[in-house]
Amino acid sequence: MQFKHGIYNIYKPAGPTSHDMVDRIRKLSGEKRVGHAGTLDPFAEGVLIVAIGREYTKQLGGFLKQDKTYQAVIRLGAESDTGDPTGKVINTQGWTLRVDKLSRKQIQEILKNFIGEIEQIPPAFSAIKIKGKKAYELARKGIAPDLKPRKIKIYSLKILKYRWPYLEIETKVSSGTYIRSLARDIGQILQTGGYLEKLIRLKVGRFDLKQSIKLLNK
Repeated sequence: MQFKHGIYNIYKPAGPTSHDMVDRIRKLSGEKRVGHAGTLDPFAEGVLIVAIGREYTKQLGGFLKQDKTYQAVIRLGAESDTGDPTGKVINTQGWTLRVDKLSRKQIQEILKNFIGEIEQIPPAFSAIKIKGKKAYELARKGIAPDLKPRKIKIYSLKILKYRWPYLEIETKVSSGTYIRSLARDIGQILQTGGYLEKLIRLKVGRFDLKQSIKLLNK
């Protein structure tokens, strides 16, 4: 595919960083001014909005504010210091006593508590700046960053599949929502612990994963 100036719905596979994808588009388009909206962690996959050309990269800020839909797999019965599989995983054996009491129906009832406008504390390993330093820079040094709760909105949250210890969900959320924090909070309210094992971004505003452009592997 020939990339010209414009806005593109690019599929980011698990593995490369969002910046890696931008670099690939730069090489394919021959255009230096390329940017993306809404970073996806390396382990995550899905819709990545990429803009080519000065007139279009200026529009990227608008996409950051759009609602997003995700499909996620939460690993229950354990916690991760990063909130995802890239961090140090710790089993929470003391909480797994509830396993035999957790039915799919019970979990769905508990998930209703997250619907609507709620306050969410961002993960320690995030790019949020605290006195000029990014939170993850402090976290890597063993310093717990002082992160304040933020108001977000969860429009929908449903179970796709549940078989201990994996809980697969689909959720539509407002901008600024951290799915890693959602996985952590779900694990806490279930009293099992939990972290984000897998993440797929299905939609960003009107951009759908079904229409994403897949770049050929090199």
